[in-house]
Amino acid sequence: MSDKGGESRDGVSLTNLDQPLFDGADATKRDLVEYLDGVRDRIIPVLQDRPLSVIRVHRGQEAFVQKNVPKYTPSWIPTVRWWAEASKRDVSYALCNDRRTLLWFANQRAVEYHPTLVLADRPDRITHLVLDLDPPDADAFSMAVRAARLVRQALADVGLEGAVKTSGAKGVHVFVPVDDQAPLEDSAAAARAIAARAERLDPEVATTAFMKEDRGGKVFVDSTRVGGATVIAAYSPRVRPGTPVSFPVDWDDLDDVSPADFTVHTALQHLGDRDPWATRMPNPQRLSADLVEEGHAIPVARVQAMHEGKRRARTRRNRTSE
Repeated sequence: MSDKGGESRDGVSLTNLDQPLFDGADATKRDLVEYLDGVRDRIIPVLQDRPLSVIRVHRGQEAFVQKNVPKYTPSWIPTVRWWAEASKRDVSYALCNDRRTLLWFANQRAVEYHPTLVLADRPDRITHLVLDLDPPDADAFSMAVRAARLVRQALADVGLEGAVKTSGAKGVHVFVPVDDQAPLEDSAAAARAIAARAERLDPEVATTAFMKEDRGGKVFVDSTRVGGATVIAAYSPRVRPGTPVSFPVDWDDLDDVSPADFTVHTALQHLGDRDPWATRMPNPQRLSADLVEEGHAIPVARVQAMHEGKRRARTRRNRTSE
């Protein structure tokens, strides 16, 4: 035992365990460690062999994203070097493949775990389409649920199915496992097609408008999590008041839950000895050529939004100069 309220587990020294995790967390660092260790057999499979970004919170400081592993990272943690186009440099990502690595991250006050949608040895293929359903405000979870049901129907209409989880924030994620046949561009196109189909099913609820001012109080069906993108892992805590957890939900139970039901204090009790994310996830599915073709006819949202933003900025400048 150390004089910092610490201990050692699986060869990892755990320190300052009784410190508050972050402002409003209603949890200590010990609560984070106990939760992650308790859920390790369920969260490690969704992190395994995927380049990992984490969100850490130093005591009394703002949360920050860590992609590049720090210099003091133990040599036994496997890493993979990838070129980051945004920062124009190589980034060394950790792979969280075992309990010891997870505990090390927990001791680093890594609260959120964001793996890529591709495996480290197969960066040219995503393993899941992800539809991120983002309601207009934190009190509109029921709207996100309605949008999730539209996505489920859109998937069923093209012979696909997915699993659903709370994002741990205000929305819902639908994961659609796909086989390794489709290149990244085709997977991205399929995701766009699904989002557009969901929007057409009920345009009063769902929108694919990338720019917030164009959403009109509707749920944004975000299909842009593709390529090297990351998404919060199932079972990962969030840096949010109460430290909620991104939690798998049965489709039939969506109307009866709220994101706040699942926290680092309650999630393990809800799980028992189950792993609902693994058991509810369909087998990898083939994307049809028709769906891919349909999606390729839909503009890429981020690119379209960038051009539209520039156009609107020009219009504003022209107005002020008149």
